[in-house]
Amino acid sequence: MQHYPEAALYVVATPIGNLSDITLRALHVLQLVHAIACEDTRHTQTMLRQYGIDKPLLAVHEHNEEEAALLVIERLRRGERVAYVSDAGTPAVSDPGARLVAAVRAAGLAILPLPGASSVTTAMSVAGISGGAGFVFAGFLPSKALERDQAVLLLLADPRATVILEAPHRIEALARAMVPLGRRLVTVGRELTKQFEEIVTVAAEDLSAWLAAGSQRTRGEFALVLHPGEEAQTGNDGNRVLQLLLAELPLKTAVKLAAEITSAPRNELYEAALQLKKN
Repeated sequence: MQHYPEAALYVVATPIGNLSDITLRALHVLQLVHAIACEDTRHTQTMLRQYGIDKPLLAVHEHNEEEAALLVIERLRRGERVAYVSDAGTPAVSDPGARLVAAVRAAGLAILPLPGASSVTTAMSVAGISGGAGFVFAGFLPSKALERDQAVLLLLADPRATVILEAPHRIEALARAMVPLGRRLVTVGRELTKQFEEIVTVAAEDLSAWLAAGSQRTRGEFALVLHPGEEAQTGNDGNRVLQLLLAELPLKTAVKLAAEITSAPRNELYEAALQLKKN
């Protein structure tokens, strides 16, 4: 029998789309707690109504998390149980909640996680990637073009699978940035668990074309799994990365980044860069 102590913060995973994906334990705790802290009170209120739950709501989002954490801690010290939910999925990963959890821990109070829906593991489960190399969770890549391009190029040197999240208004830019990954496979999960869910596996260089093939394909939230690549070959990969970087950056900066990405000798890359510039 699970024990639900007082004066504790309950970090509760909620559905990422389909309301039926709530767990029985989550429903029990949301009924049990004195208050529910949440990313968006309007969104959470709508969700709770579907389950017949009515509780006081506390707004704890990315813009007020540090100050709001103090109010949550005050409630906990009074012996209350408080739940925290984000708008969808598991809090404190890509959604707010991490600073709240850290503040509650620093205050010496109890924190209990309630597992549930996650776009990360949902996407991985349909990618069909076997083996024990594990995967990397990259979350949302930088929004600025140059920083995003550099982040994608870093993936060339990592043979592990990588999970990337993206919003609809940036998915086409991400697809363009992934072209240098060539034939490396990407499993795209669009609107996972929702009515218009779509899952497809394409080569990274073909992702832009897939998005362009249907107007609905750029809508909704995305979870992408970049499949494992072959171990980096420093010579070929170094020159390939160098060519891509030289198109956007000064020579010395391109050489420095190419060396960091591929671990190729910097002096060799510098000579190659001079030759590329000359040609």
